[in-house]
Amino acid sequence: MNRDFVTTRSAGLERLAEMVPGCGLDYAARRNLDTGPLGEATTTGLSPYLRRRLLLEQEVVAAALAKHGAGKATKFVEEVFWRSYFKGFLETHPGIWTNYLDLVAQAKDASGTSSGGRRAYEAAVAGRTGIDGFDDWSRELVETGWLHNHVRMWFASIWIFTLGLPWALGADFFLRHLVDGDPASNTLSWRWVAGLHTRGKPYAARAENIRRYTDGRYSPTGLNENPIALQEDEYEPAITPGGVGECPTGEVALLLHLDDLHPESLPLGSARVVRLGGLVAHAPDATERVRRADEDAMADGLARAAAYFDCPATRVDAGWAGTLPVVTAWAPVGPSADALPAGVSRVRRQWDDLTWPRATRGYFQMKTAIPAILDKALQP
Repeated sequence: MNRDFVTTRSAGLERLAEMVPGCGLDYAARRNLDTGPLGEATTTGLSPYLRRRLLLEQEVVAAALAKHGAGKATKFVEEVFWRSYFKGFLETHPGIWTNYLDLVAQAKDASGTSSGGRRAYEAAVAGRTGIDGFDDWSRELVETGWLHNHVRMWFASIWIFTLGLPWALGADFFLRHLVDGDPASNTLSWRWVAGLHTRGKPYAARAENIRRYTDGRYSPTGLNENPIALQEDEYEPAITPGGVGECPTGEVALLLHLDDLHPESLPLGSARVVRLGGLVAHAPDATERVRRADEDAMADGLARAAAYFDCPATRVDAGWAGTLPVVTAWAPVGPSADALPAGVSRVRRQWDDLTWPRATRGYFQMKTAIPAILDKALQP
């Protein structure tokens, strides 16, 4: 699969058209197979577009259902809902994000004072551990900004349970390099592997599983295949605000951010957008590849918005909005939400209103609600 993602909506639509024929039973059968960076794609590569909402969840799901029907597209549809589940869970448990940032800072300080910890971390991120597969994956991530989803799970398990490195440092390594790095999916996936999300149930990277799903390319030895879950205090869920949020009427300035770059479909009511601004809040210490993908996506979003609303678009500075009230799409927990200026009116999409309240516990709560959610979300 071509990993040189062009992060524009038009490129996302092209990839969707290319990949949707394979989103049925073939996807369900092959999605766990990693064919390597030069091999045939077994996943869709739509995540860089969904992460920035250059593509909307409902249009991706609708395309798969139209092509394959509900039965054959079930697994693909569920994978899209996993993304919404993770966003909703982090939104209702925001302390996880702030704790993650604290853990990263603490772990980096500790590795700076411990020569053993520093050497182990440097060997892992440079691909010098001697573990078959892991070292190639580490280099692949740095060189391409991408890893297969199944590989991400193996990598995280080996990082935590075989190498004994802090999970938060691994999540930070991913978020800095992945071109589809999503604060919610990334943070909570690492916690899931660690046995913190589904408490007491860690994910074990097993040599047999790696051999099977890499078609024998890798056969690591010395893995901790019987890990003990990490422990921490539980997080109490916060209350997620209901409704789509309050939107001022009359003339407004619309602020775009990296979590929602489809301004044409925002629920703005009777507001009239007369000015546009773009706020780019990268993941902490993001690589140049990730920053470039973010900048290209924002430029595309601003250009489309300027044409759609017929008004000027600029990057955000101190006086970009003048005296106009500022409206923005709801920014889920993460860098964009952290960077939003005070006093901005946030509007939420129907998709998030339908999915997030079902993301307070395990994924099963979301999974069982998928038919009801789609009944409402896919209405003409």
